Amino acid sequence: MILRIGTRGSQLALRQSEWVKGRIESKHPHVRVDLVRIRTTGDKILDAPLSRIGGKGLFVKEIEEALLEGRVDLAVHSMKDVPAQLPDRLFLAAFPEREDPLDALISAHGRTLDELPLNARVGTSSLRRGAQLLHIRPDLNLIPLRGNVDTRLKKLEAGAFHAIILAAAGLNRLGLSDRITQTVPPDRILPAIGQGALGLEARRDDTGTQGIIQFLDHEPTRWAVRAERAFLKELEGGCQVPIAGFATLRGTDLYLRGRVASLDGIQVIADHVNGDKTESESMGIELARRLLRVGADEILAQVYGR
Repeated sequence: MILRIGTRGSQLALRQSEWVKGRIESKHPHVRVDLVRIRTTGDKILDAPLSRIGGKGLFVKEIEEALLEGRVDLAVHSMKDVPAQLPDRLFLAAFPEREDPLDALISAHGRTLDELPLNARVGTSSLRRGAQLLHIRPDLNLIPLRGNVDTRLKKLEAGAFHAIILAAAGLNRLGLSDRITQTVPPDRILPAIGQGALGLEARRDDTGTQGIIQFLDHEPTRWAVRAERAFLKELEGGCQVPIAGFATLRGTDLYLRGRVASLDGIQVIADHVNGDKTESESMGIELARRLLRVGADEILAQVYGR
């Protein structure tokens, strides 16, 4: 049997898809897994911030089209890139165990966020990171930074920035953990929805593929990501908006934090909820509505230009 995985062609995307391929072939020796590289809109446009070219689905749309057309059987996504709303015929069939969900600061001279010089140049492509950085350090000079991990690191080494911020998960998966200067705690910079988690997307009617990958599903990751995505969906947020959400699970108790910030970092609306994991989606909705009632709606209207 041949199972085709649709994946982006970046080094990180391939590493993630190869990991899934290896696990499936080890568990199911009768299955051969082929990787099908698909170039997405987000990969084609590298000279503009993601928020300007339409943040929703930039790294998944073409892969989902391949799934719907039957050209691939499975997609491996970084969950922070996946829009809250999926096509009707597709669903997230499995969530492997989450990597480190936090953001990582990499600085040129080993300085932490608080130790960076006044007006330091910090590279980031994320409105979420930028807004929270400015809330902590209004003096920072934030500069848009696109490209794969290797490209971003080379720009830092060339002296274009004092520091850059990336997802710790990607660095860990690429074997670059030693480059991290500081893992930024979530009370300072709250992660993106689904950051550090992978999502395996399949067709709803493809029970064969679903059965093959079910062993990869990690229940605590599933509950946490469900809560975060319900929070994002209720806020009508895309992938490139200053919305942050992070859920943790202890036993059956789920704790969800959410944050919406203005682009200049001056306004930050934050709250949290906790409850039983089986109520994860309703908890995400409740938290979103709490933030909307106290000003998040006005911040998001400004971001969307409404």
